[in-house]
This record gives sequence, structure tokens and C-alpha cells, in this order.
Amino acid sequence: MPRPLSAFPALVLLLGALVALPVAAQERETLGWGRLLTNDAIGDGKDRWRTGSYVLSVLRGPSWAGSLPSQPGAILEFRAEVETIAPADLVTANPLDRRYVGALTLGVHTHFDMRGVETSLGLDAVIVGPQTGISSLHGDLHDVLGLPQPTVFGAQIGNDVFPTLTAELGRSLDLGGAAEFRPFLEAQAGVETMLRVGGDLTLGGMGRNGLLLRDGTTGQRYTGMAGSGPQGVSVVLGGDIAEVYDSEYFLPGDAITPSDSRKRLRTGVHWQGERGEAFYGVTWLGREFEEQVDDQVVGSINLRLKF
Repeated sequence: MPRPLSAFPALVLLLGALVALPVAAQERETLGWGRLLTNDAIGDGKDRWRTGSYVLSVLRGPSWAGSLPSQPGAILEFRAEVETIAPADLVTANPLDRRYVGALTLGVHTHFDMRGVETSLGLDAVIVGPQTGISSLHGDLHDVLGLPQPTVFGAQIGNDVFPTLTAELGRSLDLGGAAEFRPFLEAQAGVETMLRVGGDLTLGGMGRNGLLLRDGTTGQRYTGMAGSGPQGVSVVLGGDIAEVYDSEYFLPGDAITPSDSRKRLRTGVHWQGERGEAFYGVTWLGREFEEQVDDQVVGSINLRLKF
């Protein structure tokens, strides 16, 4: 597939300039961190396709006053993610199934308020192929657990690095009481190029006066900076649909046809206590290629404790 990277030099320079602009004389400190583990073992348990990911975010800036700053680059999120994408059968290759992908993502994102619109802009390097060591680790795990050794690693997506730009625009709407709805628009260009629109409904205090970050695989939002919301239980509901223009996770000569749209539905329960919080969510992922025999459900968990 052609890589839509012709505009990337200008976009990279733009992001670099935005990051370099703010408060050069002020010291940054760690304001918060977030993480989310996603796996189909805690979803439908079928170990296939978008089978697992782990994302870790560290947020740095001069301060956090309970709302987004107007200056891009004032709040920086340094993000690292490991993701495994696999065919349904790791032992017997199926030409009508997708290739194995081991992806390591490293990047920086900035979050700011653009005239009342909650804005996120990020640049990532998505590193794929055996060079990441993900498939080797996967094979070692099968050895330890006494599972059959996968044979699909040799046909995995090869070594490469894809610069990827992601932008999200959203707005939180207070529905009264403890309810909040946040519609959003997201655009991504790079390893996968798509335009996505969706929304998230929160019933409870999750994320109030804090900063929630979005997981790329599921769309679930996880805590980056804890707010001052009330303790207790929150329920989240969300969904989105994307128009997909290109994906480096599919090769042109393969016998499968990538879908030109993707759908996601998600829900979760968040508990906030005096000394910690916990989250569990499930996400329904629609089919990503025409020959995919079924959709799938993955689970996501996050546990934060204060000692």
C-alpha cells in the first residue's frame, strides 16, 4: 500500500515547534502517569487478531490546575506501547487470515485547550517486525506455558519504522447530575491512516478536573492525571466508527481485503477510592478485513494504588 507520508516533514516540524514554544524558563515536573493493559484473555478469551497491548504514559509540565492549558506543548505526554496482532491460528498458517504483527510505539503528545476544544496532538514512531523482539518473547512465553510453538512468525510484517501523527478534537458536555458526554473527532496518518468520529458517555466522577488519555486499540480512556472527582463508582459507555484509507499491517499481495471502515463499542466500570482506583472495561471490535470470520471482544484493566 502507498505510504501517505509526503506531508510528514512539515507536520513533524510543526509539532516540534509547538512542543518547544511554552515556558522555556520553567522547570517541568512529572504531573501524572497512566497505563492500560488490554488482552482478549480477559475479553472473549480466544487469543486472536487484536490480541493484546500495554500502554504507559508519563505526563510532564510546569503544573496542573485542573484544566487544560491554552498553550500547546505546556503539557507533554511521553507514551510507550507494545501491541501484538495475530492470526486466529498461530500454529497452522491460513492464507485468508491476517499476518502477525509485533509493534512497539514510542512518542510524544501534547494536550491543550484550543478555544474551548479539548485538543490532543501527537507524533509516534511505530516500530514493527522481528527487530522489536515481540515475536521472540511471544515464542518464549509459549515454551514456558507448554503451548505449541507458533509457526507464523516467519511471515510477520517485516522490520520497518512508521512515523505516525495523531490528532483528536473533543468537547465535554455536562448533561446534569453526574452525567457527561464527550463527542470527538480523531485523525491519524502513518502506520494506519484513518478518520474517526465517536463519543464517550460518563456516569459518575471519573476524570473530572483530571486528564484522560485514549488507548489506540480500544478507544478506552484511562487516567493520566487524577482529578478531584468524588470517590465511588463510574460507568463509561462509548463507541466510534472510522473510515480507513491505508494500513501498513496488510500487504498488497495477500489474499485478504482490508475493510474500509471499522467500528468499536466499549463500556467499563471505574472505582475511585481514597488510596487508589481500579478500572475494568470491555470493547467490541468490528472486523478489520473482509475475510475475518468473526468480530472480537477484548478486556482492559488498570489498577492504581497509593502507598
